[in-house]
Amino acid sequence: MELLMARISRAHARSDRGIRSAMPCPLVAVLSCVMAGATPGSADVTSGALIDTTSDAALPRESDGQTAELLSAFFGLDNALPRAARLICRGAPGKDGMPVIFSTEIDHTTLQAGDFRVTTASGARGEMTCATLLPATDAGELRTVLLVGDFGTAETDPPVTVDIVGHVHSFDGRLDFRGARVAVTPLAPGPSLVMAEVADPTAEDRDLGLRRTDGDDCPTDGIQQVVRVVWAGGVTLANGDEPGDAERDLYRVTVRGADGTEREISPTVLADLGDGDNNHLLCLDTADTPVSVFFPEGVFTDPNDDLNPDTRVPVRPLN
Repeated sequence: MELLMARISRAHARSDRGIRSAMPCPLVAVLSCVMAGATPGSADVTSGALIDTTSDAALPRESDGQTAELLSAFFGLDNALPRAARLICRGAPGKDGMPVIFSTEIDHTTLQAGDFRVTTASGARGEMTCATLLPATDAGELRTVLLVGDFGTAETDPPVTVDIVGHVHSFDGRLDFRGARVAVTPLAPGPSLVMAEVADPTAEDRDLGLRRTDGDDCPTDGIQQVVRVVWAGGVTLANGDEPGDAERDLYRVTVRGADGTEREISPTVLADLGDGDNNHLLCLDTADTPVSVFFPEGVFTDPNDDLNPDTRVPVRPLN
């Protein structure tokens, strides 16, 4: 069956008027990028199962200095997913969207919607519709799960916590996220950087998701290392465009030389664009150790039209 990709602009997400085919779309605007008809690619990374079907493998929450935890839950849209969202999971139109970010990549075969419990300020339990890794399915990206459902209302009873109540295993099969909890970032704040890491050039791409959710890679000429940054949710410019050279130059990476001296640089190239996910690749022309990444306020917006604040995160080294 022919794939039909769509990009829903924030204006479309609000008015629910339609889609623009064959273009990337921001995370949460319509469950990221969608297609007409079910294929193994989407089915592998999207679950509507409301119970945990993963067996208890007696895996720990912590092993060899690594802990299975949730880094972020971002209330991205409140009752605003458009009709096109039905192409990812039935019943999604008009629901809430909430990206949740894990501390490690996860094993997609252990992901079920019933693994998550969202609790509102009143103590009510949110109603889950589905959970999906789309569109963040490239190598090294399998840590952002988009939750779709009814998670309260921003003004009267907002979601406040997300708990992992089922068995969700890490990508390497060593950890279980059951018992992890994180506070929910409310609807009004804009997206922030959640984490940064030196990308592993040998990371395996499992060909999950859809072809149109494959972001572009860093060039090889002159690039000595790559830093992956992960935002709380999908980000674009205010007009819906992808970032360009101006935004690349706004990224400031602090690096430390062999003599301990630190300096700030901008990436030579900004990559992993055009796929609608919440990841960017910062392509660096230096072998100096990346220490932190900063991005200034008021440049990127989420699907709710909220501008990002000043945001800085430390860089995780390549293990």
